[in-house]
Amino acid sequence: MAIVLISGATGFIGSRLARALETDGHRVVALTRRAGDAGRFQWDPAHKRLDVRQLEELAPDVVINLAGEPIAKRWTAARKRAIRESRINGTTALSHALAGVERKPRVFISGSAIGYYGAFRGDELLTESGSAGDDFLAKVTAEWEAATQSAVAAGIRVILPRTGIVLAPDGGALQRMILPFRFGVGGRIGSGRQWMSWISMDDMIRSLIFMIGAEKVAGPVNCVAPHPVQNAEFARTLGRVMRRPATFPVPAFALRLLFGTMADHTIMASQRVVPEKLTGAGFEFRHPRLDEALRFELRR
Repeated sequence: MAIVLISGATGFIGSRLARALETDGHRVVALTRRAGDAGRFQWDPAHKRLDVRQLEELAPDVVINLAGEPIAKRWTAARKRAIRESRINGTTALSHALAGVERKPRVFISGSAIGYYGAFRGDELLTESGSAGDDFLAKVTAEWEAATQSAVAAGIRVILPRTGIVLAPDGGALQRMILPFRFGVGGRIGSGRQWMSWISMDDMIRSLIFMIGAEKVAGPVNCVAPHPVQNAEFARTLGRVMRRPATFPVPAFALRLLFGTMADHTIMASQRVVPEKLTGAGFEFRHPRLDEALRFELRR
């Protein structure tokens, strides 16, 4: 049994990961901002505060950092600041604390995203060695990854899962797409030519657990399925799985009116990313193709 400390343990990915680890017999401890939660470890990521003595006493074998403000809202100056600070401040505090404890964890998995590559990469095939982008999310993600350097310098194995679009019906991008398709008015977004790098929630959780035990895996790891698709194909496939038409395109200008610059940098971003490190390390996807992934996650 391992002791696993998780920030973001009640979130979209973290809640499922915590359940999977507990099912496997591990002790999961949530890193939370709320005081007085029994069986939880309190911290203050906004002010980079974490009780190192309490961390020493807990002595986690694995630390997983998934905390961060959602990005899928209109980007005001305050929202952009919250997106950046929620990732970098907390990660910096955790990394420094882990570097300073006597009994260090055997692995520190700290969240990242394919936003690292930038929103407008067109048809370029992107592996973990791909260059960083220069837009807002790319810069935030690069800083987010760099915030783990204290842990790296202390000799801890640090993994940076660059997560793509995680498919689950009760959260993330897929949840927002299901409703219009259910009413028969779904379709491509904008031109439909933008690449979507996706992964089933099932494979996302399995890949994180795989990386804990894969001792040679370190650094950035693309957590995406091996077959990204363009948005028009995604819409057609979702329509086919749901047995609904996919003939009502969403115009780009409408999304820009609703969401401002966030629309171009997330909803209409084009990132054709492949999981070179995961497949090279021997990870086997249960759902490598979009059709089967959607059928599994939507129970079709």
